Amino acid sequence: MTHAPFPDLRLRRTRRTGWSRAMVREHHLTPSNLIWPLFVCPGDGAEEPIASLPGVSRWSVDRIVDRAKEAAAAGIPCLALFPYTEPALRREDGAEALNPGNLMCRATAAIKQALGDEIGVLTDVALDPYTSHGQDGLIGDTGYVLNDETVEVLVGQALNQARAGADIIAPSDMMDGRVGAIREALETEGFGDVQIMSYAAKYASAFYGPFRDAVGSRGLLKGDKKTYQMDPANVEEALREVEQDLAEGADSVMVKPGLPYLDVVRAVKEHFAVPVYAYQVSGEYAMIEAAAAAGAGDRDALVLETLLAFRRAGASGVLTYHALHAARLLGA
Repeated sequence: MTHAPFPDLRLRRTRRTGWSRAMVREHHLTPSNLIWPLFVCPGDGAEEPIASLPGVSRWSVDRIVDRAKEAAAAGIPCLALFPYTEPALRREDGAEALNPGNLMCRATAAIKQALGDEIGVLTDVALDPYTSHGQDGLIGDTGYVLNDETVEVLVGQALNQARAGADIIAPSDMMDGRVGAIREALETEGFGDVQIMSYAAKYASAFYGPFRDAVGSRGLLKGDKKTYQMDPANVEEALREVEQDLAEGADSVMVKPGLPYLDVVRAVKEHFAVPVYAYQVSGEYAMIEAAAAAGAGDRDALVLETLLAFRRAGASGVLTYHALHAARLLGA
């Protein structure tokens, strides 16, 4: 491609004014590109600040409904729910995941009853918030996380959440074959309109620490999750994971974490041309908050620039703890 030489071409011409920059802007960020992760805790009228996630709290079911109303008013289309399960309810087999009265189901039902289709509810499918050992699945005699046996429980968990009113089921466990099994069960049980957003490329990352505090699993985790979450060195393997999940019926896919894996987001978008989401995880959020608190950068600018980076890489949307703040900035 041949361009006119300087000074006939001055690339700064279109940058001179705000209206001109807006006209040629290649990518846009709006509240509709945001999903807000929220943590649910037991109790009534409860708010429990999370020390490692400044500005983020766990909320009781009644107060989660208030947060949902705030999100809808700000133009956020969807919430992602995660439960804090009390230690007394955690077991080796994660049985609380199948309880129709668990925190996830109660919060989902309350939000849908209050807001209906004004906002979507995405529910996490994995056993780590419910197990006494902190792993995402059932553990065999050798300590290895069992795949097929875990998938059977995940199917029950997904149906439990669909019955409570979940709009999107989001398996984050990284077991092989779970998307197909969940899709078949949803169709069979009359939940054919419930979407699946698969955590298709979820990496064994060092950025998850504050999240584990939020759901109460950090001190419980025995070993690591490297036998099922992905090696951070691999991209081609991520494409195989995405391809398999799409073939099994995923409506959209997710890359997690976010900013350290923008190359994976771009690769997925280019290879498959499907809705791809990125999760700006707890460690990423905490770093932005720490930088702003230290005076290393303007918080609002840091938030919006990083979220725009996801869009530039090809993400349809971003799960971020900054969602409400960002939506209000964008709507200002």
